[in-house]
Amino acid sequence: MILFSLSLVNAQEYKKLLKGANKTLSKYYLDPITNKAALGEALTTIKNIFEAEDAKADPEAWITKGQIFNEIAKAEMNRKILDSSYTLSTPDAAVWAMESFEKSIAIAVKKSQTKDALLGIRDNEDYSNNIAITYFQAQDYNNAFKNFKNTLKANEILKSNKEASRLDDGAIKNDQIFYTAVSGYFGDNKDASIPLFESLATSGKAQPLVYEALFNMTADKNIDKAMSYLAAGREANPEDNGLLFAEINYYLKVGKLDILTDKLKAAIAKEPDNVSVYTTLGNVYDQLNQKERTAKNIAKADEYFNLAFDYFGQALSKDPKNFDATYSQGALYYNKAASMTTLLNEFGNDYSSAGTKKYNAIKAEMDGYFKQALPFFEKAELLDPKDINTKIALKEIYAREGQLDKSAEYKAKIEALGGE
Repeated sequence: MILFSLSLVNAQEYKKLLKGANKTLSKYYLDPITNKAALGEALTTIKNIFEAEDAKADPEAWITKGQIFNEIAKAEMNRKILDSSYTLSTPDAAVWAMESFEKSIAIAVKKSQTKDALLGIRDNEDYSNNIAITYFQAQDYNNAFKNFKNTLKANEILKSNKEASRLDDGAIKNDQIFYTAVSGYFGDNKDASIPLFESLATSGKAQPLVYEALFNMTADKNIDKAMSYLAAGREANPEDNGLLFAEINYYLKVGKLDILTDKLKAAIAKEPDNVSVYTTLGNVYDQLNQKERTAKNIAKADEYFNLAFDYFGQALSKDPKNFDATYSQGALYYNKAASMTTLLNEFGNDYSSAGTKKYNAIKAEMDGYFKQALPFFEKAELLDPKDINTKIALKEIYAREGQLDKSAEYKAKIEALGGE
């Protein structure tokens, strides 16, 4: 009975509370600095007002709520401007304001109520945009997305009511859609970003990232559609290399190595000084080399081996201190030698004169490859003294050469780095 009575009082009193909230808010408007506490008072009052069910059906209550959250959003941004280290305490203030204005329009019974709500939404466009930019610059893409999306909603409501919007300029609106989509893509709203990117792609020449993002988000589901995005992107941005590298990364991911070689050669033609492209192509040829060597297609394997070695060498001609290329040249010889151990073991139990001769020939060739790998690993260690794989290779090679002290030295170095 007590709870029921309180509910009735709230229902009867909310109009009075609403009037008080508006009065407090007006006081804040007159002097936001002196009366800054008034905003908190108005917020507390509006929360109490919405405990009454009647308030939820009153457009005036929703308008006041929207105005309060608009002012909170404005005050937060003003403080952020004065103190760049300040963290916004109410990141959703502009979003909540928009929801309130939208609700008031839906239930408005007077033109004046709709007008007041639309005025609030127009202000909200600016507040949401400023908050979104702040979060985007801080790489907080989830909060940026919510607030950028809020500006698009504001534009939609204003245009449907034939009101002016900051996004009336087509170029500005396209930029807003772009940053909304990018925030979704780099944050946790990838699916929501797809229609935004698509709208940009179909509206004409869009930035390369639009097509790259659509490709990356579509490739695993529909590669034909994904490729169509790349084709459209290249047509719109013929000088951009990002789309080519997006395709290269896709083929690397799915292991389509034969296709990759031509793509990487095209990338080298476009960026002849990009060392990473040379090392990537070297690695692709190395993978093809190992694939053919496992299949015992030795001639083809050696062809790929030489191509891999050459592209690693080209990388080093651009950057003589490149660790990856140096290490990879040593790894080519090391892995070639290691691939011969199975064949060596086959003749290990053949004690005939021919078997022993064959065993010695294979072992000599294998040891030769290990010896060729050694200087590359020694140089790689100088370039990156903390790389464990380099030290493991050196430990094994020194052991095979009978330099057990050196091998033990590298064993200790590996253990010191946390290896085994």
